[in-house]
Amino acid sequence: MTHQKRIAAIHDISCFGKCSLTVALPIISAMGIEVSAIPTAVLSTHTGGIGGFTYRDLTNDILPIVRHWKTLDLSFDGIYTGFLGSLEQIDIIAEVFDLLRGEKSRIVVDPVMADNGSLYAIFPDSFPKAMRRLCEKADLIVPNMTEAALLLGESYIEGPYTPDYIAGLLRRLAGLGPRQVVLTGVFFDHEQLGAASYDADTDSVEHVFAGRIAGYFHGTGDVFASVVTGAMANGAALREAVRLAVDFTVAGIARTKQAGTDIRFGVNFEAGLSKLAMNSGSYT
Repeated sequence: MTHQKRIAAIHDISCFGKCSLTVALPIISAMGIEVSAIPTAVLSTHTGGIGGFTYRDLTNDILPIVRHWKTLDLSFDGIYTGFLGSLEQIDIIAEVFDLLRGEKSRIVVDPVMADNGSLYAIFPDSFPKAMRRLCEKADLIVPNMTEAALLLGESYIEGPYTPDYIAGLLRRLAGLGPRQVVLTGVFFDHEQLGAASYDADTDSVEHVFAGRIAGYFHGTGDVFASVVTGAMANGAALREAVRLAVDFTVAGIARTKQAGTDIRFGVNFEAGLSKLAMNSGSYT
């Protein structure tokens, strides 16, 4: 049997609600990859549409965890970050990258900070600039359209978009440092929605779409980014990883919509894990 891949996932964990580590752990594990978790905070629920949640900050625990790992001589095929709750955490994670990155480690940054044209209210205006510094250290970033605009210091534009605009946005994002970019929330009409990817080494832009399902579903960005991260760790090409992630995410949304589940609670991705496991073996 070949060496089992290992990914360090650095996210918060919500005790209820499907996002962050609650999503990354089962999805990446189902793809046959060991997940080592660094929780940045513990919340009673996720924050999307749910009030009164508890929040325990674990900022002071991050570096001690990593330093203990260093004593064990652990190696990682990937380091994957999502929601970071403060400017201080961004600076710490930049140090974590330096401590854990190996010769073959792929760093994936999902710069979770904004949506629908606005920075999340919990973040100061200086947050995008700090997040940009973290993206400079990444091999792959996975922003949505709002986050892309904030990372570049540009005005947010509402869709539908044009292929030329998306291609330019992808190339400008790659100019920050990452060799690969996946941009979510891309659409050229109101019938389909999906993602666009860019590989700076080949200067190639790809689009992957699926039929649009009406509604706003929490946690889908984490589902999508986790599948991309796992697929690429298994050797998938960027387009293959994005296609797998779009199909898996849309299937979860469709199940949730059909069941009439409270959309605040996240999407039913669990029912698709067995199929994901069968479709996400080694691509090498």
